[in-house]
This record gives sequence, structure tokens and C-alpha cells, in this order.
Amino acid sequence: MTETKKETEVVVIGAGPGGYVAAIRAATLGKKVTLIEKEGVLGGVCLNHGCIPTKAIIHASNFYNILSHLNDMGITIHKYTVDIKKMVGWKDSIVKKLEQGIQDLCKKHNIQTIQGTATFQTPTQLTIQTSQDPITLTFQHAIIATGSSTIQIPAFPFSDPAVLNPRQALALKEIPSKLVIIGGGYIGTEMGTVYGKLGSEVHIIELQNRLLSSLEEDLVEIVADRLKSFNVTTHLNSKAISMEKKDKKLYINIEEAGQPKKIEADKILVVVGSRPNSKNIGLENINIKTDKKGFIIVDKQMRTSQNNIFAIGDVVGQPMLAHKASREAKVAAEAIAGLPSYFDNRVIPFVVFNDPEIISVGLTEDQAKEKGYEIKVGRFPFTALGKAHTINDPEGFLKLISEKETGILLGMHAVGPSVSNIIGEAALAIEMNATIEDISLTIHPHPTLPESLVEAAELILRQSIHIFQDDEENSH
Repeated sequence: MTETKKETEVVVIGAGPGGYVAAIRAATLGKKVTLIEKEGVLGGVCLNHGCIPTKAIIHASNFYNILSHLNDMGITIHKYTVDIKKMVGWKDSIVKKLEQGIQDLCKKHNIQTIQGTATFQTPTQLTIQTSQDPITLTFQHAIIATGSSTIQIPAFPFSDPAVLNPRQALALKEIPSKLVIIGGGYIGTEMGTVYGKLGSEVHIIELQNRLLSSLEEDLVEIVADRLKSFNVTTHLNSKAISMEKKDKKLYINIEEAGQPKKIEADKILVVVGSRPNSKNIGLENINIKTDKKGFIIVDKQMRTSQNNIFAIGDVVGQPMLAHKASREAKVAAEAIAGLPSYFDNRVIPFVVFNDPEIISVGLTEDQAKEKGYEIKVGRFPFTALGKAHTINDPEGFLKLISEKETGILLGMHAVGPSVSNIIGEAALAIEMNATIEDISLTIHPHPTLPESLVEAAELILRQSIHIFQDDEENSH
């Protein structure tokens, strides 16, 4: 083999929503950039196997589910079916179109892209194993954006054709009649909703005493209750023990509240979390510090313990969200260019694309109290919101949390139809230190879902029009 030698100013390892954004931002700041990606496509897990394809399939399954409720609106459809292969093909076409867009942007910014696996040799040099000859790349700065990988359970290996990882669950050629999902987090509940709507009998196995345990219980209760209507059974305080094949059938053995139980399955989806991709990239060769879980330790400029090397996205820790990675990417690229850029955002919004959707940004009630705030809470039900009724989905609520003395908005949390379209406004309000009065005095168009922000603010101010308030209890 012949070794090729190359030089660059900035090398970015990983082309996900952190990596490709970092590469483009560094290029716009005048840097010569090389982008390394081990997969054959750009965009990372988020674009190719996560965020985008998941939301496309969720959208499609929602349409299929809506068909069974159209009779209430005077629309009758006598026969309809699901062509899962065509649905997956449609999803893939979206992914391909967006991935091509990233490729085009990289070309326009003169970013050199290399498919291969990178390993650091020194703080200014790495080797890239490609399908052809290895490449030795010398660089001035590096940005590690290697992401994370799905955790495997030894008793349920992904090598078994019956066991799925999230990527495989989005590429099924047929809808499983019986699907068991191990893990009741956001991926587990989203995929449970999808396949339940498409006709599967779904069982979710969750170790904790409730689904989506990182979110407030009052938000999750509505989603958990709605799941039942999608033919999804939830097993809480439960542990997946093993699987067995008997009489040409597959069974999963679980322990539910201390009692053994057996569930039949066609497919088993494992979504119990992710671990950082920080191994086998040569960090030990350049003295990059990680924590005990393998996350790379960085400062507010995303700089590692090696001054010229930065790290962003899932590989630096929670929350493992694409939009967090993209923000960190811009900070790292700008810091390399000498700009005074820091990851100093006050909040990172979080969305679960279930039915109904859940959103959370800023402090929860308990978190605010733990930090010593005296708070006021305005909780507005969507049953009092005209827009929610016009789309035939009035279940859920939105609540605002404010500091009692100053009125400054501390957090917003909601569960309801399409609430993901609301969260950006609340994130901006918190970043700008807006008050509840600022929100209440901002005219929102009618009828829309964002009106619920004004309504919740007016509850805190005891100025509510659409909710009768007769005492202080109604505004808490």
C-alpha cells in the first residue's frame, strides 16, 4: 500500500449535525477544511437513521391513524392499506435529498470530504483508513464530532435477525404483527406509537416506574394514556431477561414487578441508551481527557485538554440532541478562528415527537424550587383553545414557570398537538430574560396554538379571559 500525505488547517471527524455544521462554519471563516466521515453519506445518524427518517415515518403513521377518525368530520373512507415498502422508500427519498444538499454545500465551500476512519497519532497528525490507501493528515486544529452508538444488551444481540437497533427499525420491509420494545425513553415511545398506529401489537418494557422518566410526570401521563389507544401495552418496573425460540415462535422473558412473564414477539427493538464514540480514535495518543463514561471533557469553547483540539455533540455528553451539537459546532469553529465564542446558552429545548407531542425548555417546577426560586405557574388546558378543537385534538396543556418577584420566565413545558412549533418562542424568551408580562403583551394571531403562551401568562398575572379564576389556587 502507498501512504498518501495531506495537510489542512481544520480537520473535522464525523459529518453529523455537529461535524458538517462545524466544517461549513469554519470554511465561512476562511479556513481550509477537511471533513472525515466513516459512512458513505454525510449527515450522520440524525439525518440518515435518526431525527429526519423517524419524523417522516411518524408523520406518515399519523395520517394512517387519522383516517380512522375522519368519520367524525363527515369524511368516510371505506378502504385503505399501508404499503410499508413504499413508505420506507418515501422516507429514504427525503433523506437522500437532504444528504445531497449537505454534499453540495460542502463542495461550494471547498471542503474536502474523505470517507474513512480517523485515528490520532499526535496532536497535529492523524491517519485515515480508507477503502484504498491510508492517508496521513497533518492539521492545525481538529474538531471531534464522532457521535454515539446504541447500547447493546448481551442477551439481545443485534447480530440476531429478530433483534433491531433504531436504524433497522426504520427500514423494515414488513410491519411486525408483534413488536417488543426494550426501553421506554423517547425513541422507544416514538417507535411504539408508529408501529402501534400501523397495526402492530406493541409491548414496551421499561425498567423505571414510568415512561420518559426524565420528563415531568404530568406531561408523560397524557402520552402514556394515549399509547393504550394505539395498541401499545406498557410494562413498568420491568426488566428484559432473555429471549427464546419455541415451536417456531419467538418469546421474550421479562420480570415485571418481580414476577416472571413471557411475551411473544416477531421483532425486538432495543433502545436503552447510547454511549459516546470516543474509543478507537487514538485519544490515548494525544492525552485527551474523558470522564468515567467516556465522554470527552471540554470547556465552554468546546476545547479539550489538548489546546488545538475541540469536541462537540454526543461525544461530549448529555443531552444528546442534534440542535445542541450544531450550536456547539459553531462555537468550536468560531473559537478556532479566534472569535470570542462560547457555549453559554441558558437552555436547550427538548421535544418528544409522540402523539401528542411533549416539549420542555428551561427549569421544571421542582428544579426551580431546588434552585431557591419562589415561583408562579400558569397552566392552560388545550380544551380551552379554539385551534386545538379545529384540528380535533384538544387534549393536553401548556404551563409557564416564572420567578414570583421579577416575573422572569424560567421554563415552559407542554403536551399537546404540534407543540414542537411553540418551543422556539419560549427558548428565545428565556434567552432574552423575558418576563411573563412581555409574553402577555405580545399579540399572537388567532386561532393558533402559540396563543396558549399568552393564555398561560395571563393566568400567572391573574388576567385570564378564557379560564375563570376565583382564587389564588387557579393560577398555580
